Amino acid sequence: MRSLNTLLAVTGLLVIPPWLTAEDLDPGEGNAAFRHLPQYQSYLENQDDTRMTEFGGSIPHRKHDDFNPLPKGYKHAQPYLKNLWLGYPFMYHYDRARGHTFALQDVTHTDRVNRYDEHAGLPATCYNCKTNAMPQLLARYGDDFWAMNFHRFRTVLDPDRHTIGCTNCHDPSDHMRLVITSVPLTEALERQGRDWRQASRDEMRTLVCAQCHVEYYFETGEHGVAAKPHLPWDEGMNPEDIYRFKSAGDPDRDGFSGQFRDWVHAVSKTPMLKAQHPEYEMFHDSVHAQAGVSCADCHMPRVRVGPAAITAHHWTSPLKSEAMIRSACLGCHDQLTPAQLKQRTEYNQARVWRQLNIAQEKSVRAHEAVRQAMEWPGVDQVLLTQAREKVRKGQWFWDYVSAENSAGAHNPVKALDTLASSQQYSDEAIQLAIRATGHAIAESMDRPIGELVPPIREHSRKLQQDPAHLESHPWLGYLPLLPEAELIWDGNQRLR
Repeated sequence: MRSLNTLLAVTGLLVIPPWLTAEDLDPGEGNAAFRHLPQYQSYLENQDDTRMTEFGGSIPHRKHDDFNPLPKGYKHAQPYLKNLWLGYPFMYHYDRARGHTFALQDVTHTDRVNRYDEHAGLPATCYNCKTNAMPQLLARYGDDFWAMNFHRFRTVLDPDRHTIGCTNCHDPSDHMRLVITSVPLTEALERQGRDWRQASRDEMRTLVCAQCHVEYYFETGEHGVAAKPHLPWDEGMNPEDIYRFKSAGDPDRDGFSGQFRDWVHAVSKTPMLKAQHPEYEMFHDSVHAQAGVSCADCHMPRVRVGPAAITAHHWTSPLKSEAMIRSACLGCHDQLTPAQLKQRTEYNQARVWRQLNIAQEKSVRAHEAVRQAMEWPGVDQVLLTQAREKVRKGQWFWDYVSAENSAGAHNPVKALDTLASSQQYSDEAIQLAIRATGHAIAESMDRPIGELVPPIREHSRKLQQDPAHLESHPWLGYLPLLPEAELIWDGNQRLR
C-alpha cells in the first residue's frame, strides 16, 4: 500500500512544510563555501555564456531555429524538433544548455514546465540533475520527493547556492574525495554488480559525470516509485540495447510493465520514446574510452594556477580555444597541432550533423505517412501498427544522437551507424504506411519534405492558448486548445 505522502504527491496536494527554507537545506553558504579552494575560480568560469564552438557552445539559443542568428537561433539547427516532439513538453522549449552553474535558473525558466498553472505538469524529480541539494531533499522526503509538484521547490532552491557545484561530486567530510551522490546511478551500477566505492580514481573521473549525462526514464508509480529516474542499462547501453529493454519491462525490476512510452505523438498516434542526454552511453565504447581516457581528461584538463597544477573545474568543450586544446589534447596527441585536432573533430561533426538532419527529416516523413494512412478508409491496421513501431524506433535512434549533444565528437563511428539505422527504420515505416493504404498515399508522399510538412517554427504554451495559432500549421491542429492563463512563475519568483 502506498504511503499517505505518496498518494498526496500523486494528486498534487502534498505541500512543503512552511518551515522548510534554503537554510534548512544548507545552513552554510552553498557552493561559495568552497571559494578558498584553488579550483573555485575555474568553477566560476562556468558562468561564461558567451562562447561557442562550431556545433555547440554556451550561448543559449533555440535549437530548432535555423532562421535567426545568435543569440536566438544558430546556423547549425534542427528545424523539425517541434514537429517530432508534438504532444510532449519538449515541443514548447528546447534551448542550448548553458554552463552547469545556470542549471537552476534555466530549469525554472523553461516552458517545458507549466508556469501558467499551480501544477507544473512535471515532477520534482526534474531537479535531480540541477541542484546540489538532492541528498538533503531525499533525506527529508524519501521516495515521496520524486513525484512532488515541481513548483513546491522554486522558492526553496537558491539559484546560486544550490545549483550544481562542489558537493555533487566531492565529499567535503572526506578530503573532497570523489563521490557519487546520484541515487539513480548508484542503483544502476548495483544492478550491473558494480560498486562505485570500489572504483579507481580514473573510473570515478567518468562516473561523476555519468550522474547526469545519461539516458533515463521515470518509473510509473504503478510499478516501482512514481517519477523516480531509472537508467535503462540492463540490456546494454547502445541504442538497440535500450530500445529492446524499453520494449518489454519487468515490473519488479524496471518500474514499468510491457512497452514503455514517454508520450503518444499527436499526429501519428505513435507511442514514443524521448532520449535525454546519453553522453556516457555514447562515449563508453569509443576509441578514447577503450584507451582509458576519462571524461575529465578532456573536459577538466590539468591547468596551472600560480605554481600549482590543478584540475580545471570549467566543464566545457576543449574546442573553445587553442589553449584549451593544448591542455586537454596534446598530452596524448603531441604529434598534432591544436589546429589539426580542431579541424579533424569538426570534420567528423560536420558529417554526423548532415546525417542527423537527414534522419530527422525521414522521421518527420514517417509520422506524416502514418498520419495519412490512419485517416485513409479501409487502412490495413496490422501494417499500420508495424509502421508505427518503425516510426518509434527510427526516431529513438535519431534522438540518441541528437540529444547526446556532441554532434558525434564523443564517438563518431557509433553516431553515424546509429543515424544510418534511424534512416532505415523511418524508410521502412513509410513503405509500410504506403502499403497499408494499398499504395493510395504513395503519390502524396513523393514530395520534398518542406512541401509535405513545413517545420513548426513557433510554438509555446502561450501560443497553444490561441485558436488561430493552432490553425497556422496542419500538424498543430492535432493539439488541444489550452485554457487562457497568465504566467504564475518567473524563475523562483511567484508573479501572482
